[in-house]
Amino acid sequence: CARTEGYYKIVKDEKIPRLKTSDDSQNSSMLPPAILDTNRTTGAQMSRELRSEHRRNLLALGDVEFADHFKFSQLKLRKKRLRYAKSSIHSWGLFACEPIAMEDMVIEYVGETIRQSIGDLREKKYELEGINSNYMFRVDSDTIVDATKCGNLARFINHSCDPNCYAKIIPVESQKKIVIYSKRDIRLGEEITYDYKFPLEEQKIPCCCGGPTCRGSLN
Repeated sequence: CARTEGYYKIVKDEKIPRLKTSDDSQNSSMLPPAILDTNRTTGAQMSRELRSEHRRNLLALGDVEFADHFKFSQLKLRKKRLRYAKSSIHSWGLFACEPIAMEDMVIEYVGETIRQSIGDLREKKYELEGINSNYMFRVDSDTIVDATKCGNLARFINHSCDPNCYAKIIPVESQKKIVIYSKRDIRLGEEITYDYKFPLEEQKIPCCCGGPTCRGSLN
């Protein structure tokens, strides 16, 4: 640390590289704002491209679990910029506030972790109260994540028969996490969607996604 070092004289040979560094920093500060902004934008774009290439390399090596762990840690460090707003599909939806690359982690689906038996009781209770139970996400045969009353922005993601995302369950530190991945590149301002994949039932839930491959119902 410079604050703990004593004062000492700099010899001539050491001065030259320091002067060059100082000149370079002064020259960069004299660049017009437009060029500086372009440099920042280009740098950010290159950074995104490098991250995407690194993810593709990990997947190409076949180490899918390691790639998932890597991307999950990156998601925790830098969350995607998302917002909820009125949706043309249904009520409220989740929208991208930045471009998202294909096969990138978009958001973790968060809620209360409960057993299947509790989930069945809650589903009946929600129906009696007139509350939509579409916020329940099955993790395995006996585990459900309920985001009905306790969750994050992921609960606003609408269903689509032609979605731009998909859900995947990954193991993280002996826990199972539900993560939403992008199926393709997602544009700025585009609504985030995935296929709910509800089981087939006689009583149908109408689908309003309006996609070219719309099945007409969620179940």
